[in-house]
Amino acid sequence: MNKATGIGFTAVLMWALLALFTIGSAPVPPFLLNALCFGIGGVIGLIWTARKGFGVLRGISWKVYAFGTIGLFGYHALYFTAFRLAPAAETGLIAYLWPLFIVLLSGLLPGERLGAMHILGALIAFAGAALIVLGRDQGGEVNALGLLLAFGCALTWAAYSVLSRRLGDVPTESVTVYCLATAALSVVAHLALEETVWPASPTGWLAVLALGIGPVGIAFFTWDIGMKKGDIQFLGVASYAAPLLSTLALVGAGYAPATLTLAMAAVLIAGGAALAARAGARRVKPARAG
Repeated sequence: MNKATGIGFTAVLMWALLALFTIGSAPVPPFLLNALCFGIGGVIGLIWTARKGFGVLRGISWKVYAFGTIGLFGYHALYFTAFRLAPAAETGLIAYLWPLFIVLLSGLLPGERLGAMHILGALIAFAGAALIVLGRDQGGEVNALGLLLAFGCALTWAAYSVLSRRLGDVPTESVTVYCLATAALSVVAHLALEETVWPASPTGWLAVLALGIGPVGIAFFTWDIGMKKGDIQFLGVASYAAPLLSTLALVGAGYAPATLTLAMAAVLIAGGAALAARAGARRVKPARAG
């Protein structure tokens, strides 16, 4: 595993805390939470970008900024709306198709070759994620539109991630603008669709801050590095660790029970990632990053 791949995997580790911190941030509505978290992430990005100077952002095309904003805002808008319409296990399962789509779509990139081991590893890991998501007691009716939106959000994030590889010359500092623009769009969506409800306690505010710093903040910067310079196919399969680690975090916090299903899922996800890692042992030279 090269350095960029390791950096990219830290995003998966941070996303594993998304559910735990989201529970702690209740009762803040989704788009307001989105606005707060991406606002925090954008501020972190500004601080990080300042070390190079903001001139690094000046030469980037507006099309790149539009692409990144659509990717971040579009994914979260579809995700939150899907679960609002159909808060069921099936919705979560479809939403977790994005790592599989990353592995499959990566084969279309110049210099990348998708092998049988990649596909097999992705499917095995997906089976592990399916055990976890379908094992959750989420309740609610399955809504066809909700399932379609969940499928759309999976495609959106996979496309954003894979196409980021084609933007290897665009500095990761550009994610700062993606975050700030997503925060602004989320404010508009919140004002149009939701009632304003702030965190009910200091713990709730800390959860919002933690989300903005990690899973909905720094994670997008480290993911960008991984997508542009790391092993994209391994990261796609390894992303299935997110639902596993998320469930472990909920178990540790007392929000979910430890079960045999969880152990079986761990074996499947680890096995799938191992197959992908073995297939990715011979790597082509990744796209050059700016």
